[in-house]
Amino acid sequence: MEDYTLSTRQKNILTFIENFIDENGYPPTIREIGEAVEIASTSVVNYNLNKLVEYGLIERAPEVSRGLRLINREEAEALPINIADHTHLLQVPLVGKIAASQPVPVPGEDFGYYYDNDDMIEVPQNMVGNFSYEELFALRVTGDSMIDAMVAEGDVIILKRQNVARNGDMVAVWLSDHGETTLKHYFLEGSQVRLQPANPTMDPIYVDAKQVSIQGRVLAILRTLH
Repeated sequence: MEDYTLSTRQKNILTFIENFIDENGYPPTIREIGEAVEIASTSVVNYNLNKLVEYGLIERAPEVSRGLRLINREEAEALPINIADHTHLLQVPLVGKIAASQPVPVPGEDFGYYYDNDDMIEVPQNMVGNFSYEELFALRVTGDSMIDAMVAEGDVIILKRQNVARNGDMVAVWLSDHGETTLKHYFLEGSQVRLQPANPTMDPIYVDAKQVSIQGRVLAILRTLH
């Protein structure tokens, strides 16, 4: 057997899948798994399922709603629980909301108005690379201008704090001349910036580059269960 440990969360997922199959004769959906083991984000459920695939404990057909199959059940029962499981997760502050639509007015000059350090979410380290939690923050999305970039109403985006961006980056920007903020793809074109939505029904926004302040670059998207 390979040298790896099974996290508490992964152990719970495996146990739930096995019990569900025994009771129903078919595997659970991602939503059912999330609700059973108290994971609010489908992205985090997917992360743990993919780790179980890596370990050779389940097989998946991601395009199928119930495309799970348990394998090596005896090995799964014998795996140790990793008591340091929390080290694989980052606590990231969910500091407020951002519009993925036409820019909307907000008070103040930046996102400081929204910060609530008591509102934290767990994010797997491998979803955000080697950045530390001090470099990250999260925002809940309103609007549907980024729907073709797989960002929907109610999703949570994880951003790296930075004030520069490359063309094509998805960023949170503050438009100082209008006192507005928005989430868009960023393109610097001469003396102006094109803020490009990912929705074919919406037009890009053109802004004087001097009036654009980048607040952060999107690293990951968490789809929440409703």
